[in-house]
Amino acid sequence: MELTRTPRLLLRHWEEADLPAFFDIYSRDEVTRWLGTHPRRALATADEARERLDRWIAGGRRLGPPLGLWAMVPLSPAGQQPVGTLLLMPLTDADGPAGLVEIGWHLHPRGQGQGFATEAAEAVLAAAAGAGIGQVLALTDLDNVRSQAVAARLDMLDEGTTSRWYGLTTRQFRKSIVVRDR
Repeated sequence: MELTRTPRLLLRHWEEADLPAFFDIYSRDEVTRWLGTHPRRALATADEARERLDRWIAGGRRLGPPLGLWAMVPLSPAGQQPVGTLLLMPLTDADGPAGLVEIGWHLHPRGQGQGFATEAAEAVLAAAAGAGIGQVLALTDLDNVRSQAVAARLDMLDEGTTSRWYGLTTRQFRKSIVVRDR
């Protein structure tokens, strides 16, 4: 399922045929070092990648757009393979569903430094506004200055550090969105 297009990207659900690209992205320490709970580790095998991709595909089917884990696919003729993920997911904390939504981005090294994360996030934030989502949070590893720079480019408010999410201490950014009439 396609969510949206930007001038340079298609944002769509991950598909089974994306397994080689998914494994290439998430088997890299320079990507996974920023993601999830500790200990953080890259995918080690194609079977492990297939299992995770299957969970992502199933999870995407349970969520209504714009929520989901969206593959970022360059529209250039050389593109065709995802270079990353833009996520818009409901947040839960120790008490359960928090009624808040997280936005995040993961990019293959060859996709970094080209503005793809910012471009994809702007498009998903616009879709969120159309769906009535009034605010989103971005949670970054304390040392992930590149992700923090993306949050700043999105005019997200730096709210400092928090330990509320995922059992981690993260830097939390908040974006209030002008909700459009539906």
